[in-house]
Amino acid sequence: MQCPTRAGRRILLVTAVAAERDAVARALDGPGFDIPFAAGTLHRVRTHRCTVDLLAAGVGPAAAAVSTATALTTAALTAVAYDLVICVGIGGGFQPGAPVGSLVVADELVAADLGAETAEGFVPLSELGFGTVAYLPDPELVREVASVTGARRGCVLTVSTVTGSERRAAELRSAHPLALVEAMEGFGVAEAGAAADCPVLELRAVSNPVGHRDRASWRVAEALAALTAAVGSLAPALERLACRAARPAG
Repeated sequence: MQCPTRAGRRILLVTAVAAERDAVARALDGPGFDIPFAAGTLHRVRTHRCTVDLLAAGVGPAAAAVSTATALTTAALTAVAYDLVICVGIGGGFQPGAPVGSLVVADELVAADLGAETAEGFVPLSELGFGTVAYLPDPELVREVASVTGARRGCVLTVSTVTGSERRAAELRSAHPLALVEAMEGFGVAEAGAAADCPVLELRAVSNPVGHRDRASWRVAEALAALTAAVGSLAPALERLACRAARPAG
């Protein structure tokens, strides 16, 4: 597929921590080098006719938003703007929809705990009139990622406090029946992308069930290996995804 305006597309892959970033880097076939910038360090790989930058943005939606926004702004001001951002990492899966070891690509990114507690219960920020709590990625891009990686499509929740009880898991399932994964960065990355008018996707490998917190049962190594395999499958399609993301609306 020919890019509609220019060759040499640029993609930013955002993880929370270095272990996730390194798992992603292992999947990319090409020489890499580090670039210091205001919010940390970008690891750059040129592969499959794309420039891919990896960023370990920090844990939680605030850190993810700040680091991603800084990277997007720096690129726009000093080089060539990014065509696409993908939030990539591991997360908890709602059972039985997202078993441990499976992959999920978000068809909706939701801030699950952004709002207010009232006498009637939790009220999302959007219902209070102060902004949005959900982003809908381009369905065509979501389908492409799902097709290439074998990921399930579903809602990915962003939380500031990881669920540690069956009671809280049940509350989230009731409020978001289509949710497959709980993580901590996607909505923050989406906020930064929206501010920069850059499309955002989210891809997660499931390391543990959402519910009772039992670290001994987590399968982090297996989830990171699944992430590496998924990005390896996705790598040849990155240029195509970037081209589709950059198409003018309409």
